Amino acid sequence: MSTEKHTNPTSSPLRPHPLLTRYYADEAQRRRRVGTWFDEAAPDYDWVNRAMSFGSGRWYRRGALVRNGLAAGMTMLDAGSGTGVIAAEAQEIVGSSGKVAALDPSLGMLGQAARRGVRTRIRGVAEALPFASGTFDFLSMGYALRHVPDLRATFAEYRRVLKPGGKLLILEITPPRSRLAFHLLKIYLGRLVPLVAGFGQGGRTSRELMEYYWDTVESCVPPATILEGLAEAGFVRPHRHVVQAIMSEYTGAA
Repeated sequence: MSTEKHTNPTSSPLRPHPLLTRYYADEAQRRRRVGTWFDEAAPDYDWVNRAMSFGSGRWYRRGALVRNGLAAGMTMLDAGSGTGVIAAEAQEIVGSSGKVAALDPSLGMLGQAARRGVRTRIRGVAEALPFASGTFDFLSMGYALRHVPDLRATFAEYRRVLKPGGKLLILEITPPRSRLAFHLLKIYLGRLVPLVAGFGQGGRTSRELMEYYWDTVESCVPPATILEGLAEAGFVRPHRHVVQAIMSEYTGAA
């Protein structure tokens, strides 16, 4: 494990990665195609991710929430919630005295979150949150930052809806620095996982989504840019904690 801290804020780019023209030509096409992928692949998404993480994803997410301060009685927003894995774990942590809201643009994904038992589900996007300022004690985003269109707008919204002193936790996959580890990860996430995903109910759609998953990981802006964007949005002590060389936990306080 290692840690990194942000020290020199600069302006971050608007996009988390360049337009991937293999899949779409502009932002409007990106929104439509990614939305279709997530809606159609939703029934496969959980088992593909369990296979991809060798079953460790749920306990890692729960550990990250607790380690970063989520506790009983808190109000939390899980942005880009997908099938609600983080939101469901958070519900157990905050208990009956707390509240968790799961937000995602995909109705297919929110349907899976409902089956998981996530009680509060809202369709919406991270860059224009449908909540009043100062609503939440804690805000999480798990492996979805690469899908927002605008880092500045997203981070500004996260800062807005958090209460003073509220905590932000963004989980992401970051390519490892080692060239060998990078190429091994590329073979695994870029080839083997999409191949396995193609055998699911979503077929070609699930395969394409997982191919796109790796392409966004590979082309994502560097961690320093994400930390700079958090500082620019007003987060205090933006910080990156690294687990097993590829798991990035970005944190900050409102």
